[in-house]
Amino acid sequence: MNVILASASPRRKQLLGLLCQRFVCFSANIDEQVLPNEAVAQYVLRMAHQKAGICASTNDSSALVLSADTAISLDDQILGKPADYAHAQHMLRALSGRSHLVLTAVSARQGEVFRDVLVTTTVTFAILSDGLISRYLATEEPWDKAGAYAIQGMAGSFVAHLEGSYSAVVGLPLLETRDLLATFALAPDWTIASNA
Repeated sequence: MNVILASASPRRKQLLGLLCQRFVCFSANIDEQVLPNEAVAQYVLRMAHQKAGICASTNDSSALVLSADTAISLDDQILGKPADYAHAQHMLRALSGRSHLVLTAVSARQGEVFRDVLVTTTVTFAILSDGLISRYLATEEPWDKAGAYAIQGMAGSFVAHLEGSYSAVVGLPLLETRDLLATFALAPDWTIASNA
């Protein structure tokens, strides 16, 4: 079965590679504007669904298309990618010493069959000093990341507690994605190395 990952994210590519060694990537460009009064869960599900739909419409109809979208929610507000230094600083100060939600939706489509899953993880940051925030913002890491941080990078040291799926915060929940792929009769294609 041909598998297409509707994402240009190197993090999602790496995570899917843990489950499926043979797939191709397709970047699906969509309007990521939040609709008026749209809940965070509805937003990420809509984004993942649209990415899968666009990819499916321009590729082999028999292929299995997998897409995902991740959003950070603080006080029911979506924290997107930082527009500039002040915006990133504001977001990290808001996250400091508090818990926030990371919602990741995964959508799979083959032909006219769509299946979606939503994973919510609670992440609690330690208190971040202005000096620590400044040092972090002097790196390249936060600038293309929702909420201005990457949990798999240096910002992992900000996390005091995590409840839920770590891989979902990175961008693709491994357990739920494996289960979703199984509904399309796709099992992990791990190669077992011989001890000989």
